[in-house]
Amino acid sequence: MPAIRTVAVFCGSRPGRSPLWRAAATALGEGLGRAGLHLVFGGGRIGLMGAVADAALAAGGRVTGVIPDFLQQWEVAHQGVSELIVTDSMHSRKRRMFELSDAFVSFPGGLGTFDETFEILTWKQLRLHDKPVLICDIDGSAAALCGLIEGAIADGFAPPEAGGFFETVASVPALLARLAELGTVPGGAAALL
Repeated sequence: MPAIRTVAVFCGSRPGRSPLWRAAATALGEGLGRAGLHLVFGGGRIGLMGAVADAALAAGGRVTGVIPDFLQQWEVAHQGVSELIVTDSMHSRKRRMFELSDAFVSFPGGLGTFDETFEILTWKQLRLHDKPVLICDIDGSAAALCGLIEGAIADGFAPPEAGGFFETVASVPALLARLAELGTVPGGAAALL
């Protein structure tokens, strides 16, 4: 497996009901920045997206936002990132995030986060990639997402091996440790442990 230098984070454009989720997003951004890992995210300045990007930037990290033009026009684009890529559609946004990233993290979020996570898992099922996909279960936030996948397997709509297309981790420290195990570059996430 190639070294992990760039990590895409799928997460909510809203903060959610639990303050634990924003704190975790901040810890994730800080951890990625301190580890020298390049963050790729949905480009928003609001919600958990804004929190993870702000923390990565504050920790000295490189941050690339990828946002569709219509969302940029709604003035939700994060203007303080290292690089802001504007796409013509949601589809091209997901494709660009995929191209830029060595690994994917699914964090608490809503329909957009589910969409991004399921698309990257579908591409894995279709053997379009073999990049790591980590679902971070902050305070039980991943139960619904994982339940849908388990239900599809149990009902025969997804192959049994679909459960192996991703890993679930219970915390940001566990997530950063797993990224280090998967092969981040020297001085990367392992330096946090």
